[in-house]
Amino acid sequence: MRSILLIPVLAALCCPVNANTLELDYKSLYSHVRKLDDDTMPALQFAFGLLDNRSTGGQLCQIQSATLVTQKKKFELPVTEEGRFTVWAERALKMAKAKVKLQLTESAEHCDMSVQLEAKPEYNKTQYDLAELRALSEQYQVFFDEMGSFLSFLMPGTQGIQLQFDVAPMPGEVTLNGKPVDLPVHDRQIRLSSSWLTEQGGELSLPKAPKRITAWVEQSD
Repeated sequence: MRSILLIPVLAALCCPVNANTLELDYKSLYSHVRKLDDDTMPALQFAFGLLDNRSTGGQLCQIQSATLVTQKKKFELPVTEEGRFTVWAERALKMAKAKVKLQLTESAEHCDMSVQLEAKPEYNKTQYDLAELRALSEQYQVFFDEMGSFLSFLMPGTQGIQLQFDVAPMPGEVTLNGKPVDLPVHDRQIRLSSSWLTEQGGELSLPKAPKRITAWVEQSD
């Protein structure tokens, strides 16, 4: 079994403008972000990035700037240190045939577009009430349930959530209600199953904030 993230590749929708610039149709990004209902999945977002196709470790191409452009206006989009950006869902921008222009530090031919479903940045912290993490896990389940209604062969159910780190915490550094707790770590990710989140209560403390929280799903090789 292997852990997967929802990362649909959208390389065909990237149009190189010149060697270091890519142009995306906003409507291709809108088709993703519109799936996240503000009422049932307020904590989730789609983060867009460019995978370096020369890398075997999933490294991202570096984006110098990301700009949402219409015929009348330009909006600068924030880009994370890692090299991902987000857009908001607005049908008017789709109808206006808006574009997203990405200025890269390297040749665009080495970069393939990808999408990642993750929790919003404010959920990356060192202290959590488990009720908050349980609600986050439930929102992922809602998303996969809704997508699975017509993509059942692509969308397995979630098993919980996983907290991703650049360097995983050492044994004894993670505590539950002030006491060290042994949690499964896989490839610099702490995995919290839905059943564990349901059974436990109180406060989870981490020595450092995760860089992101994603769904924990499994798929056969």
